[in-house]
Amino acid sequence: MKVLHVRDHSLPISSGYSYRSQSIVQHQKRLGLGPVVLTSLKHGSRADAQERIDDVTQYRTGAPAAAPPFVRELLLMQRLAARITEVARQEQVSLIHAHSLLLNGLPALMVARSLGLPVVYEVRRFWEDAAVSHGTFAQNSLRYGVSRALETAVLRRVDHVVTICEGIRREAARRRIRPIGSQWCRTASIRPGSSVLRGPLASPTSSASAPARSLVTSGRSAPTKAYRSWSMPLGTSCGRSPGSQLLLVGSGRDESAVRTAVRSAGRAVLFPGRLPQEQVRGLYTLLDVLVLPRRRIRLTELVTPPKPLEAMASAKPILTSDVGEHAELITEGDTKLLFAAEDREALVVQAVRLGTEPQLRHRLGSRARVVAADRTWDQMVARYLPLYAAAC
Repeated sequence: MKVLHVRDHSLPISSGYSYRSQSIVQHQKRLGLGPVVLTSLKHGSRADAQERIDDVTQYRTGAPAAAPPFVRELLLMQRLAARITEVARQEQVSLIHAHSLLLNGLPALMVARSLGLPVVYEVRRFWEDAAVSHGTFAQNSLRYGVSRALETAVLRRVDHVVTICEGIRREAARRRIRPIGSQWCRTASIRPGSSVLRGPLASPTSSASAPARSLVTSGRSAPTKAYRSWSMPLGTSCGRSPGSQLLLVGSGRDESAVRTAVRSAGRAVLFPGRLPQEQVRGLYTLLDVLVLPRRRIRLTELVTPPKPLEAMASAKPILTSDVGEHAELITEGDTKLLFAAEDREALVVQAVRLGTEPQLRHRLGSRARVVAADRTWDQMVARYLPLYAAAC
């Protein structure tokens, strides 16, 4: 079966979205499917193009002329719809698998209906909530309402809906979305890899009886992670745990502010910025604790990030804020510790506890690996097969 995946962007653009997307198609090939990829104008291609990445064909969509808000989105969807039609016919696909946001889902639905093809829509987050997080428009604004209504309309009309976490599934259910002929399919992201680290990051991790040498947090310096508000408290926790060290991995619009905030911590904090994905994977073999502080906003309440599973697969404990679907993975005290979102002192207290109690780290990490064993990519991607078969 040949499946056309319609996405915002893909590799070589580095993001959690693109790495997750590539993992899906790679494992689908292992299962005998024939995935091809089409990226939207958001990939940044100046003209229609085609390339091969990891033995998967990737079609690109050329950008249109600049336009004001809403007109720009309409042109984007119109242009993408034309490309979906072209590629679907050329590749003779059996099914279209669109990945959120709405700007991909709506064109995919329109083309699928015109070509008589089934369409699956995978929701990783909702467009309106992502826009609020990025400051594009305000919650409950007119644009928010229009975006939400369009997203709901697409969800109700596609053949199958895939959600990546329980929070999104519940939100879709509240909108009375009823997938046809299948249950909800929850997919996860676990990418354990060998260490490919250089320079200061390549030094050995702490022993089982020593303080945590590295409390690591990774991701973009985005508002949902509140880098500026918690980078200094984490630096403080290293000061209270002699021998501990904090690694801040990622980049984004808050990067310069974070660098300024942690400068006074000296060698207790390393901030290498964005790393190649193979080095990010290597961090999971190096770290002692993964730290995931997140602000309490609608987006974080709905969407569970994949990073906890990646750390759990490497038998690493997690320190995270008590936001949304973090509790979906496992209960507190089993694989992770929680602190009240945006409570600096609570963060420091729990970080110091993990930094100075090696037996606690070992217990949490051992249990984490057991839980993660049931959420590998092979297991998760295999769930697409009956869903695809029912759609076709």
